[in-house]
Amino acid sequence: MRHPVTDKHTIQQLLRATGFAILATEGAGQPHASLIAVTPFQGWRQLVFATYRDTKKYRNLLQNHRVSVLVDGCKASRGGEQEGFVVTAVGKAQDIAADQHDAAMQAHLRRHPDLTSFVQSPDCVLVAVAVEAYQVVRSIDDVTWWTVDALNTP
Repeated sequence: MRHPVTDKHTIQQLLRATGFAILATEGAGQPHASLIAVTPFQGWRQLVFATYRDTKKYRNLLQNHRVSVLVDGCKASRGGEQEGFVVTAVGKAQDIAADQHDAAMQAHLRRHPDLTSFVQSPDCVLVAVAVEAYQVVRSIDDVTWWTVDALNTP
């Protein structure tokens, strides 16, 4: 089993290095996956993304706040095999709180400046996933789960 500090560093590096993830939602018994531009917020405790209100993704979030967010840290080797790892965050999604909205929007636009008109649209909403745990998968036999609190351990 890996030490939480090792996986904490792995998770933080991946969240800093990548700007996109796959969001999994569920509504009326149907799963739904969406590509999102994601920004870590408050360290790794929240993952912020923007979406239009009139989307299946957002309607699903209104029905069921439980989500997972998959961030791919794999890369293909010269031989075509995968190297690296995948991190999945699990938690609850909700609209950004009013007192955090400006800071979250600024952080998201610093990371994704090409989304300015989208994020500032009146039909757009900023959503934060309050991460409860991370799963780090390095191989089929190397899977670890960490609560956010466990990752705060020095």
